[in-house]
Amino acid sequence: MTRARIAVLAVLFAALAALAALAATAALAATAALAATVTGAAWASGRTPSGPAGTMMAASCHGTGMMGDGAYGSGMMAGSYGVAGDGRRVDSLAGARQRAQVLADRWGLRVGEVMSFANGFYAELLTSDRQGATEVLIDPANGGVTVEYGPAMMWNVSYGMRSGAVAASPRVSAADAVTVAQRWLGEQRLGLTADNAEQFPGYYTLHTLRGAAIAGMMSVNASTGAVWYHTWHGQFIAMSEE
Repeated sequence: MTRARIAVLAVLFAALAALAALAATAALAATAALAATVTGAAWASGRTPSGPAGTMMAASCHGTGMMGDGAYGSGMMAGSYGVAGDGRRVDSLAGARQRAQVLADRWGLRVGEVMSFANGFYAELLTSDRQGATEVLIDPANGGVTVEYGPAMMWNVSYGMRSGAVAASPRVSAADAVTVAQRWLGEQRLGLTADNAEQFPGYYTLHTLRGAAIAGMMSVNASTGAVWYHTWHGQFIAMSEE
């Protein structure tokens, strides 16, 4: 075999290798795109069934990472969606209320219910006429306050990442939300029941109960009926009303 022929074959083999690598890259990209589409569809549960109290059963939206099961952290969403901590530890419901009010003042809101969990503090922010506006987390380590990850960040059409979106009339009523939540709990969290639904812009949030005691929280999307269980709180400890 002449050197010229060997050189030609070498070029052909190199070209084939490059084409194979390109095809593999394209396949991986297509797989990733498909996975993202499937995940997004399951997460949003954007189905339009016959009725919210009928066949509407949404997927649970929870996971690790930004919405992980560990202690609250405030650095990730400071700025537009929170206020930095003052470096002082928060170890009481009253202290958590004071810190939450710092963010509430920025938006002309007031603090309503405050809850203590194993992983930190939760508070709801209300409008002047006591309507639900959004939900926040207070980092007990330094007093940082952020809009709660999950529904408050992703579904809220007034104070979350969808702020400014046109708010459609809810297709899911508060009573429907309780029905959807209870059905989901019956399949995914046996022994828990859904409490009353409190409305926020774009969704509802409910306490989950074990008997008469608060066990946790969950939310139901007001347009799709999707369910998002709040896995990040940890064990419930105490609560104070406004």
